[in-house]
Amino acid sequence: MPSLPATRTRNSLVAIGWAPRARRRASAKLALQKALVQNTIAAHDRPFPPTLIRRKTLKAAGVRVSAALGWHAAARTPVAKVRALMQALRPLDPGIELMRLGPHGDGGYLVPDDLDGIRYAFSPGVSSESGFEAALAERGMHVFLADASVDGPATSHPRFMFDKRFVGCLTDERYITLDDWHAAKLGDDPAELLLQMDVEGAEYETLLAASPKLLAKFRIMIVELHSLPQLWNEPFFAVASRMFAKVLQSHAVVHIHPNNCCGSVKSAGLEIPRIAEFTFLRRDRLRSMAYRTTFPHPLDRPNVAKAPLHLPPCWYT
Repeated sequence: MPSLPATRTRNSLVAIGWAPRARRRASAKLALQKALVQNTIAAHDRPFPPTLIRRKTLKAAGVRVSAALGWHAAARTPVAKVRALMQALRPLDPGIELMRLGPHGDGGYLVPDDLDGIRYAFSPGVSSESGFEAALAERGMHVFLADASVDGPATSHPRFMFDKRFVGCLTDERYITLDDWHAAKLGDDPAELLLQMDVEGAEYETLLAASPKLLAKFRIMIVELHSLPQLWNEPFFAVASRMFAKVLQSHAVVHIHPNNCCGSVKSAGLEIPRIAEFTFLRRDRLRSMAYRTTFPHPLDRPNVAKAPLHLPPCWYT
């Protein structure tokens, strides 16, 4: 915060927006109370029905409270747009069996049994579980891992190579793009690749920043998508839908597994998991274009020890 002259008073700090959070909340509460009183008094002078009075009072109060807290409402995405995106993401049956790699819980994923010839895997987002990466390494892949929040993978393996960095849309001391990471490790090597990414929301910017040439090298991509109910928020939808459109140019969705850690949101007849694991297969590897019509898959497992969350039918019917 910039330095202030000694003559600045506490009230002047409030006036320019530097009040402590508790003070701002108190101001918001007072604004709500005043709005309710003022609008209720004003309503008695107008011949409006009681229901309309309550609606107008609450709306006006909500506007004042939002302004006091610095909140700004975003436009809601039309239902037709959300439904169309879900249809574009409808999982295909690739004509290849799916198999499970990694733990029988969080950190394990379903992938097409099409791993022969894949020599390298990139796995940004390490956290405390490396069972999936270990399974890839045991199959002969060299696995590149990256995560600035830990000092290394949870387990060691001679085929693991770790970088203490986050992936993102730019490269600096703390972040690296997928293209720069690939170039640093493999240069111009045309080898087939696998991507497994769980980066707590950074997947959108990371994939948007990746070149189509690099994405086409990934035969299989497993990406955990976060904040999916924000698709109802039009600015978020604009970003997420462009990311999906980019990936779908070269890949198809072949499996979706909701993470049961965080539940789902129902709205307008659609149910959207808060977090879901998407498995993509490059389109030239597809042996079938039929849609998958049965969920969950027999190999699906809950991520955490609570009630399972199956993929809602609106995603595959």
